[in-house]
Amino acid sequence: MTRILVIDDQSSILEFLASLFREEGYAVDAVPDGAKAREFLEKVDYDVVFTDLRLGYPYDGLEVLEMVKSLRPRAQVLIMTAFSSVQSSVLAMKAGAYDYITKPFNREELLLLAARAAERAQLDGRLRTLEDQVKRDSASADDTTQILGSSPEMVGLMRLVAQVARTDSTVLVTGESGTGKELVAQAIHQLSPRSERPFVAVNCGAIPENLQESEFFGHVQGAFTGAIRNKVGLFQHADTGTLFLDEIGETSLASQVKLLRFLQSGEVRKVGGTRSELVNARLVAATNRDLVTLIAEKEFREDLYYRLNIIHVEVPPLRARRGDVDELAKYFLTRTVRKLGNGVTGFSSDALDRLRKHSWPGNVRELENAVERAVTLCRGRTVEAGDLPALSRLGTGSSARQELPDLEKLNERPAPVLLPDFALGGPEAFPSLRDLEHQHIEQALLLFAGNRTRASAALGISKATLWRKIKSYGINL
Repeated sequence: MTRILVIDDQSSILEFLASLFREEGYAVDAVPDGAKAREFLEKVDYDVVFTDLRLGYPYDGLEVLEMVKSLRPRAQVLIMTAFSSVQSSVLAMKAGAYDYITKPFNREELLLLAARAAERAQLDGRLRTLEDQVKRDSASADDTTQILGSSPEMVGLMRLVAQVARTDSTVLVTGESGTGKELVAQAIHQLSPRSERPFVAVNCGAIPENLQESEFFGHVQGAFTGAIRNKVGLFQHADTGTLFLDEIGETSLASQVKLLRFLQSGEVRKVGGTRSELVNARLVAATNRDLVTLIAEKEFREDLYYRLNIIHVEVPPLRARRGDVDELAKYFLTRTVRKLGNGVTGFSSDALDRLRKHSWPGNVRELENAVERAVTLCRGRTVEAGDLPALSRLGTGSSARQELPDLEKLNERPAPVLLPDFALGGPEAFPSLRDLEHQHIEQALLLFAGNRTRASAALGISKATLWRKIKSYGINL
């Protein structure tokens, strides 16, 4: 039976919704606030949660949403509010809500949303079962090949990988350098029916263009100067298994013609050979370059692009999944300690704070290197902020996100730094410190999708202080 939890501080709303859903055969619990909701969520596996956006202290609707995602990940959350707001809707959906509904309610719309959300929850449950299988399979593999991260972005990625792995379709993996594209390719292979067969990885950018065809497809003796014996190509080595072509954008146009032929017919021909042979290899390609731009510049074949891009897997940069930084850092620390045996047990709070705030333009690879260096140079049992590389000097390019300054230090900074966009015409051009604080709090809440716990941490103030200031300024997010 589908289970629904309703949260609203108005008893009339609670009674109406509870009665409506029970009449439709749902099992319903109704509570007046987020604290009571937590008690129920810790005990009951709900399919759907309806929560009012504006709940009293200690949890608002967006914080209840985060609570549900933490305690009951498959449950679908619908945000209710009497204050129809595009901004609030965007925040709720960005934070992971299934949908958004305004008061007064339409009975048919409520029932339709409940039915669809329940169906989505059941599908999510089946996908999570598959995800558990992914984790079990990964746990049995070498720990250097595991994809780590429990952020929504990585959970979605792993679900896609698990689904893709069961097919034989060609996959194009894209993402910035250092995001772990090869790990994705390895996971696709490990979870596929070909997992017991060869996994052959090659960096196309490391092979000179004049040798690419020979490396990929092999050659016969005498095919060119230096071909003193027959050579088996990488495609043949990957027969019945998976061939991973990293940096596919670095292949020559001549090699691209033969890659296209393989994808069309499954046939390869050695350089200098007179006959083709069938090869049963699954192809996974990866690139950190924009292939569409390369096509426009006549450096990459458009027909090959469409053959490769049957299934597209985008690996998010680390700055887009900052919630994974702690997990990744602790994993790299454990692995480095195991290798060095120096007895380091963890990170100080200041060190973790620095890791969380860095933009990581080099992505997971940069984080891994930073942690390994810190553990190696650490003199105590705990990695301190001073043991880390000078992270503040990195990530100043366009990909880096600007960090929030401390609220308490606003009045310590010179006006040109705080107010780069204001005209310098006179005193009226400068906002008051109160206005600045108001704007700063709003920006923090927007940045963290209305999450007051994370916003207060970024601002360097307590959650209670943030709550008071939100009330004081009348901020409605």
